[in-house]
Amino acid sequence: MEADRGSGGAGRSGGAGRSGGADGAGESGTDGRNELGRRGEQIAADHLQRQGLVLLSKNWRCRQGELDLVLTDGVRLIVCEVKTRSGAGFGTPIEAVTRRKASKIRQVTRYWLAAHRVRWCEVRFDVVGVECPPGGEPTVQHLVEAF
Repeated sequence: MEADRGSGGAGRSGGAGRSGGADGAGESGTDGRNELGRRGEQIAADHLQRQGLVLLSKNWRCRQGELDLVLTDGVRLIVCEVKTRSGAGFGTPIEAVTRRKASKIRQVTRYWLAAHRVRWCEVRFDVVGVECPPGGEPTVQHLVEAF
């Protein structure tokens, strides 16, 4: 199934989104962080799809917030928050997902379910941390049932 990139439609506003939470390097500050975040989200999506998950939405947005990745394993919906860092100077990527952020993701998931007319399904919340050190290979840490 093709990824829903949040472009138009009920409960969504246009554009591929930002990833948030990236502390990446780059001469242009925010642009460098956005690029690092987008790269991390693509690495995470590829990693999860190699595990057999099917990507339903990427960077899905509504007025209340954004979901980085929404996938399914054929049984349940898997909402995945992706955090990307260029290094561990500010802590690991997974440590960046706070209780407040988890609560926001749960709230936005309810809007995703309503917008996609899903009445009920089991939902699992995962976090994928991606570290992309300058000049090095990215590493991926996948925390299943993170919250």
